[in-house]
This record gives sequence, structure tokens and C-alpha cells, in this order.
Amino acid sequence: MASSFTKEELTVFDEMVPEFDDLLSYGALARKYEPLSPEQMVHTRDRFWVEGPMIGSSYDGFDQTSNFDGLTEMSVPVSVGFHKSSPKTLSAKNLRNLSAMRNYADAAKLKLASDVNSALRQRVALEGSQFVKRTVAATGFDDLALAMAVMTEQGIPSANRVAMVGVRSGIGMVSNLAGRSEATSRSADAYRTGLVAPGIANFDMYSDDAPIRLTAATGGATTVNGANQYFEPSAVYTEADGEQVNLDNRRQNLTVTAGTYANIKVGDAFTIAGVNSVHMINKQDTGQLQTFRVVGKPSAGVIQISPAIISNGGNTIAGKEYQNVTATPANGAALTWLNTTTNEINPFFVRDSLLLIPGSFTVDPDDGWQVMRAVTPKYGIAITYTRQGDINTLNVKARWDIDFGTSLLNPQFAGGIMFSQA
Repeated sequence: MASSFTKEELTVFDEMVPEFDDLLSYGALARKYEPLSPEQMVHTRDRFWVEGPMIGSSYDGFDQTSNFDGLTEMSVPVSVGFHKSSPKTLSAKNLRNLSAMRNYADAAKLKLASDVNSALRQRVALEGSQFVKRTVAATGFDDLALAMAVMTEQGIPSANRVAMVGVRSGIGMVSNLAGRSEATSRSADAYRTGLVAPGIANFDMYSDDAPIRLTAATGGATTVNGANQYFEPSAVYTEADGEQVNLDNRRQNLTVTAGTYANIKVGDAFTIAGVNSVHMINKQDTGQLQTFRVVGKPSAGVIQISPAIISNGGNTIAGKEYQNVTATPANGAALTWLNTTTNEINPFFVRDSLLLIPGSFTVDPDDGWQVMRAVTPKYGIAITYTRQGDINTLNVKARWDIDFGTSLLNPQFAGGIMFSQA
């Protein structure tokens, strides 16, 4: 069947596909993950499990009789949960303008790429558990040095760390860098472009044009309600019928008593009295309170938090290997909210922990519409352009579509900095 696409449409489509990749500021920093074929994804309902990092343990002496145990192979659920579309109706009058289709395509490209960036941004900014509270405005090196300290003292890999800084927050950082008495290309770049250079406090810095404004926490006085609220890590759990099912170890439910429970929201950051972070490998106490994020509110008086509180309260080998805090919170232990003033949250993370998963769907031209489809060369996002005419009105309906998913494999490999906090 002959194509009814205009020459302008064909040209615009060919240009849009590679240009789309260039707009993915967060996509460029995430790891593309595509383990299954489109047909396999149908059978899994676009959901699958990804292997998580493994942590080992060691013991003293020659006799290890009581220390043998099977591998605790953690896995993380990942899904292709986003379908974004940019539809328009073009009249016969509109179609006289040869540039109308190009303008529409450019607008669709910008918005759909922004949707991908937004989904990835929310993953790291709202689910990343590391939180750096700054009571001053952004200053530069010191801000990132604190983020570096938090991640390094917890044994988080130093390679491929990145940070995204909102445009206004970045002004102070760029000024700090450019004002140094050094005649280097980094200083010159800061003056010329207003961009923070790579390699600052072990982070590559990028400018974020649309940072999330996280509102101040207003949950009021909040305490832990109940003792022994720790999480026991495991590769699987056993359902009532005896079937073993993969377990997501990244989060847990915490029962609390809050002054204004209704005001607690996803993204709020907090610490718990007496619960310090530890180095993930040697389990040494960092001397710093572990920071947590609210990632859900499953029922009244319960918040879902990340990361899970793994204190090895159950004295198991898996608990020892994956321990991330010094102690189980006591009944009545106070939560201290950290996001105390509404402001931008500036994410930082390890690149390999943030996943971008290209999705798939099928549109068949034999069903009565014209279809063009291509996959972007860098990040594998499938872009579909579909159009169909209406004989009743002589209008043309056209739409651009993408399908994708995102995931944060380990919440402790990501976090955010907030400035000017009370």
C-alpha cells in the first residue's frame, strides 16, 4: 500500500528520531535496560525483576560450621509503566501550512522528552534516601563535598556519580567555581557557559531546567509506634499456599503516631532518633543519623519508607550482610523532618542505579491508519507517529507516542540536596 505521508512528514520524522535522544538530560545519565523481547514482555505484563547488588560477609577463625548459608540473591521489580502521547487534530486549512507539521512535531518532541526526564527525575529526587540539608544558599564545592561524604562513608561506589542542580541553585555553585584563582578550562567554562564542570567532589554536575520543588514537611511531631520495627532481608517470601515469590527489599512499612498524619507526603525526608547509618561493607557506624524518605502511605498511621530498616534485629546471615543501620528504632523514637522549607531538591545518584527501560507496543497499518515507527539510536526509545483522516470533516488526526519505564535499583545510591532550609 502506498504511503500517504507527505514529504514534509517523512523529513520531520527522520529528523525527530535522533534529535529526541539529545533532549534526554536525565536519560543520558541513566542506564538503558532492555532484557526481554517485546513478545516476552507481553507475557510478563511489562513487569520483570532485575538482580540487585550482593553484599558478602566474613567471620573469624577456621571453624565456620555455623556460618554456611545460601546466597541471598536480591531482586528489584521493574515495570514499563509510562505511555505518553501527543495528539492533535489538523484541519484541511491547517494542512495548507507546510511548516505546521514541523512545528507540531517539534513541540511534541520537546514535551515527550520532558516526560521521560520528569519520570527519571522523580525516581531519584523523591525515592533516593540520602538527604543533605543545607541551611544556607548553594555555595559550590562544600555542598557537593557533603553529598560525597554521605555516600562515601556508607560504602557507596565512587564511580559514575552525578548530580543535577537547578538553574538558580547552580548560580552560586558556578560563581564559586569561576571565582577561584585558577586559570583552567573548568574555570573558563563556568564563566562562559554557566554550567558546573565535571569532577567536583567526585560528582559530574549537570544543570536541571525543571527541578522539583519539594514543599516543607508538615506532619508535625511524629514518633515510632511499636517496638521491633526492623526489616528482615530475604530473596523471597512464602505466600499462604506455600509458593515462594520474589521480595522487594528496598522499602518497608513503619507504624507511626503523627501530629498531622494526613499532611505527611511522599518525598518527605526524615531521621529517626538513635538510628545511625553504617558502612555497607564493613558495617562501621558512621556516627550520622540514617536519612529516610516517605515513598507511600498504605494505611492510616502507617508510612512506607525507603530504605528498609535493616538492623539485623533477627540475627540472621542475610541481616548481617545487608545491615544498613546501627539499631532498630525504639518505641516512641522521634522522627525529625528534614525538608523544613519549601525549595528545589537537587538530586545526586550513581548512574548505574537509575534505569531507563524502553517499552513497546504495536500499531498495524492494516487496521486503517498510516504509521511510521523508529527507535532512537542512543537510548532505544521507540517513537511512533500515526495519522488518520476523517472523511466527514476532512480533518486529520495525528499523534506521537512513546512507551517506557524507570526504576531506582537501590535507594541508598541516590538522594538530594535542599538549600536554605530552616
